[in-house]
Amino acid sequence: MATRKKARTAGRKKSSTSKARKKTASSSKARKKTRRYGATAQKKVESTMRERKRGTLRSGRSKKKVTSRAQAIAIGLSEARERGAKVPPPKRGKKKSRSRA
Repeated sequence: MATRKKARTAGRKKSSTSKARKKTASSSKARKKTRRYGATAQKKVESTMRERKRGTLRSGRSKKKVTSRAQAIAIGLSEARERGAKVPPPKRGKKKSRSRA
């Protein structure tokens, strides 16, 4: 197996791009990333997830029981926003075009 590999690569020329791809000092340093969500938001989502597991999490005006994991996270984030925690704005849904038939 190894001899086949050597035979295939023996006729090829080594490219000089491998030397050009060396990392520069600035690119090798890890960029400092800012956190999207604050610690308060994380705690609020954790507590809403626990409520969902217990079956005590209710939604909106109807006060129906929340069973969806995604909905529980959304409720936790919206409550964190109300409290002023560091949370990015909610994603806006695309408008649905209705076709009249």
